[in-house]
Amino acid sequence: MKAWSTATENELRHLINDWDPIGVADSVRDEYDCMLPPLLGRLRGGAGRTEIAAFLQHELEDHFGLAAPCPRPDAIAARLVTWWATTAPARETP
Repeated sequence: MKAWSTATENELRHLINDWDPIGVADSVRDEYDCMLPPLLGRLRGGAGRTEIAAFLQHELEDHFGLAAPCPRPDAIAARLVTWWATTAPARETP
């Protein structure tokens, strides 16, 4: 059973699609869904900006195949950590 709600997952999807590091979110809304469970797990486990940014950087290079230098995920990592700290835990399912 998931430890987060559908609303939380949808909010995270929206944030990642707004970031859209490979530029396809307008036509492929679920392109980044593979990152949702790992991100939610890390956020729920207390990961900070540095760990989230490292995960995103790894995904950009290894999963999506972007060559270095690729978009730096520092700003979105900070945004995700702030979002999680201020809104997502209140929406978690028991």
